Amino acid sequence: MVLKDVLSKEKKAAFMLGNEAIVRGALEADVKVVAFYPGAPTSEVLDTFSDALGNFDYQMEITTNEKVALEVCAGAAFAGVRSLTAMKSVGTNVASDTLFVLGYTGVKGGLVVVMADDPHAHSSQSEQDGRFFGPNAYIPMFEPSSPQEAKDMVKKAFEISEKHRVPVIIRTVTRVNHQSGIVQLGEINRSEFKKVKWKELNEEYTTLGAVARRKKLKMLERTAKLAEEFDQSEFNFTKQADSDVGVVTASVSYLHVLEALKMLKLQNKVNILKLGTTYPLPKNTIKRFIKNLKKVVVVEELSPYLEKELCAIAKDANPGLEVFGKNSGVFSEAWEYNPNIVARGIASSMGVEYAGHEAIVEEAAKFKEVIPDRYPTFCAGCPHRGTFVALNQALKIQVAKGQEHYFSNDIGCYSMWIYPPISRGDSSLCMGASVGVANGLSHVIEERVVAVVGDSTFYHATIPALINAVHNGNKFTMLILDNSVTAMTGQQFNPSTEFTAGGRQGKKISIENICKAIGVEFVEIVDSYDVKGNVEVFRKALDYDGLAVVVSRRECALYGDRNKRRRGEKIVPFYVDKDMCKRPYVCLRTFYCPAYELDEDQQPRISPELCDGCSVCARLCPIQSVKRTEVKT
Repeated sequence: MVLKDVLSKEKKAAFMLGNEAIVRGALEADVKVVAFYPGAPTSEVLDTFSDALGNFDYQMEITTNEKVALEVCAGAAFAGVRSLTAMKSVGTNVASDTLFVLGYTGVKGGLVVVMADDPHAHSSQSEQDGRFFGPNAYIPMFEPSSPQEAKDMVKKAFEISEKHRVPVIIRTVTRVNHQSGIVQLGEINRSEFKKVKWKELNEEYTTLGAVARRKKLKMLERTAKLAEEFDQSEFNFTKQADSDVGVVTASVSYLHVLEALKMLKLQNKVNILKLGTTYPLPKNTIKRFIKNLKKVVVVEELSPYLEKELCAIAKDANPGLEVFGKNSGVFSEAWEYNPNIVARGIASSMGVEYAGHEAIVEEAAKFKEVIPDRYPTFCAGCPHRGTFVALNQALKIQVAKGQEHYFSNDIGCYSMWIYPPISRGDSSLCMGASVGVANGLSHVIEERVVAVVGDSTFYHATIPALINAVHNGNKFTMLILDNSVTAMTGQQFNPSTEFTAGGRQGKKISIENICKAIGVEFVEIVDSYDVKGNVEVFRKALDYDGLAVVVSRRECALYGDRNKRRRGEKIVPFYVDKDMCKRPYVCLRTFYCPAYELDEDQQPRISPELCDGCSVCARLCPIQSVKRTEVKT
């Protein structure tokens, strides 16, 4: 990230990530309040705002979940202040209760919600198509295809939001958020941040019964006006060609279409309608585009959202139009697209030949067959590794006694415990679901349920399920992994951290105190690196006839290393003394740290570049052959 370009007051061209361009657009639009819960692929929006804090007069919060983030921004917008939040689409599920009501109540100040879908599920538990939030909530929606459009649409979204008194969704996908490109920077003209008097605003934001019914009618009127306006939007444009074939597309698929047509040598031979406003759809624009065409190819990732709408429009505007897309089998609803996939689909629809890259893909597959599987794993020094080693040893003791187990997993770095060599995980749904599922399972299965959550997940969505467990007397073991940050998404701060946005001092919230206040009677706190000492604690928690909570605490290794470097502290790695090592391979079979490898003598070797110096492997070595390098002679 080049923060100086995001902050620059100079009108110039800059090379930016899509998420950085979103921040730049909001700063140019004079945003005053921003709030987020981290989640890829939008995490850099949070990070950039956090790094820029202090350079501009906006207020920022890293909240406990997406619903709270949206409500923070809604509160600001109620008072006439511009605000912005960003979240992944599954995070919008969490915020949807508030989002749907905001469609009724509206806002006074501009409120922009950046919502990112994740085709191919790179960093998500599903390929959810979030575009349906727009029509379901009657909230207008923009879709950028590039960093430049992302910046421009954010600015326009604030204008639309205030003009029509409605939140606006900017729907992105991973390849827009993480795409880099040239962005033309506009002027930054910031107004002074001033508090307002609520009573002077004469506003109300309630909805219930008759009030809701009345506001529903106004919402429909607003949507009709937006549809008229979007028919004139500069973000919807066509590329004309002397042809009776057209392509309708949006988001990053537009860029794939341009590349695909080059590959097919059909550039300037196919009409293109690129949509930037996808709710309400610019139906008159679409009618004009398809009126004289014989074929239309709809190129969009995930669900046939545009395709279904286009088919409905074509029924009156052009009944004989052939529509090719997902419903015709030309494209799949699964995974991301790329120029090759799009070229193959367009070629199939138009009846032209395209050899594609299948030969290259087949050749790559042959090479892949000889490569051993590499599963995702914890970083060197990750405290979760030590926690799970101790838990595994405790589980072996319990299994020997006849106790069997169900593993209810959650969302975070610790999701990787489902992979070998740990291989623990019977379910994994969404944030906080591990404890909710454990409640239900505790009634119906004989096995002892083990639910695992992280600190950020605990604050985000687990507390209500924990209250439920205590209130109903449900019996299971809950393991809370407290590594001080929201590690998987980039080590953003959370209530377990002593800092908040921009590195400002915050107040740490005690997980164990919350558990005890709820009424959990078995609460133990352990050091994640104390593997041998933790085995007995975990064994007791598994044996406990009730709800047992163990908080395993040690800061994220990457976060800790970063802080050490900032303080000028040396990170001292370990090494294996080859003269002492008898090659029992306990380090490899039990601890499986990525810093370990076998040397030419088939002896364990620790990579000094990867070793974090956590010392856990040295504590586990039965012959004390693992030593710190500073004592090497």
